[in-house]
Amino acid sequence: MRIVRGGLKIYPRETKSQFTQDVKTDVVDSGNQEFNEPLGGGLHSGTSALLLGPAGVGKSSMVLQFATAAAQRGERAILFQFEESTQSLFTRAKGLGFDLKQHVESGLIEIINLVPGEITPSEFACLVRQSVEPDKQGRTVGIVSIDSLNGYLNSMPHEKYLIIQMHDILQFLGKRGVLTLVVVAQHGMLGQAMGSPVDASYLADSVILFRYFEAEGEIRQAISVVKKRTGPHERTIREFKLSKRGVEIGAPLVRFRGVLTGTPDYVGEENSLITKWGSTK
Repeated sequence: MRIVRGGLKIYPRETKSQFTQDVKTDVVDSGNQEFNEPLGGGLHSGTSALLLGPAGVGKSSMVLQFATAAAQRGERAILFQFEESTQSLFTRAKGLGFDLKQHVESGLIEIINLVPGEITPSEFACLVRQSVEPDKQGRTVGIVSIDSLNGYLNSMPHEKYLIIQMHDILQFLGKRGVLTLVVVAQHGMLGQAMGSPVDASYLADSVILFRYFEAEGEIRQAISVVKKRTGPHERTIREFKLSKRGVEIGAPLVRFRGVLTGTPDYVGEENSLITKWGSTK
């Protein structure tokens, strides 16, 4: 509850008895064919995906990829931001070639900034439930992102059982046919000493792993799909980069060993990395 002008505002918890609607798990196109390939064609509506990796590796940019693709299809996307400001999102999206501002102005993408320490778990859950209702034009929400789980945990440090609350939110969104993207920033940058603030991988239907790795004197980025409950997916590790052309994903790094450690060994005869011009050689 919260004391507001006029009285009390109550934030009741959603009960599982209210989850009665069956939904179809259609494939959700990311809008990037290169990204769809390791995903086995894409993620599915009514499921949740955990985007896991170190800070700055490109997790939030992948969320923008999905959100803008949904907006281009006429579906709504809602981005809950615990850390990054709206202006910062606009700037980053513009650098990737995404017209985020236009989609926000049209109402197809909604950005909700949350102030740490000023929201309770039940209040956040109610906010999520209210936000996915159809708008005045009858447009439904296809994608919800929570960026990040770290910010969610840090904004409510006095509360217990936050992961249980998150589980309830994911269950609710799943029953509404919404694809939920949850961003988690791991501690550390390179090497094997990577840690997460909490193990939430069991909550998500899919887990997409991001990593930095060193090659040819540069820090590069790798992506892999390590879990997908709703269908087949690639088990390869691919390099990717962020540029003005958006998200560019290369071929599987079959000539490298130990990419996920951050310091791989090159065991091939040819260079399979993405060049500076975005192609492979």
